[in-house]
Amino acid sequence: MFARAAKPIALALATALAATAIPLSAAEAGHRGWGKHHHHHHYHHRHRDRGGAAVAAGIIGLAAGAMLGSAMSQPRYYAPPPPRARYYAPSVSYAPEPWTPDWYAYCASKYRSFDVNTGMYLTYRGEWRYCR
Repeated sequence: MFARAAKPIALALATALAATAIPLSAAEAGHRGWGKHHHHHHYHHRHRDRGGAAVAAGIIGLAAGAMLGSAMSQPRYYAPPPPRARYYAPSVSYAPEPWTPDWYAYCASKYRSFDVNTGMYLTYRGEWRYCR
């Protein structure tokens, strides 16, 4: 989120800082351009100290830089994707009807220990099970 917002924030801050600097230079240029009327109004106008404005601009720039720097240094959190629905295909196994010739052939080919007289086979655990 901060990565996308960093460029617009930086642009806005740079524009704000440039906007504060432009009026100072324009006012100073206007002050020098009084020409003939300058001597007449010289004693009636106070000369403003521009040092305070420079300090204020520096404080604003420091604050803007601190905010931008802290926003960009935040740890980025990426949420894991939502869990996807799992699809379990139904188990399809072919088993012919018991006691038919296809059934005998199927069980005999599937289990080496198949007993044709009982219809059972011996498991690896040593248990006898009916062939289905």
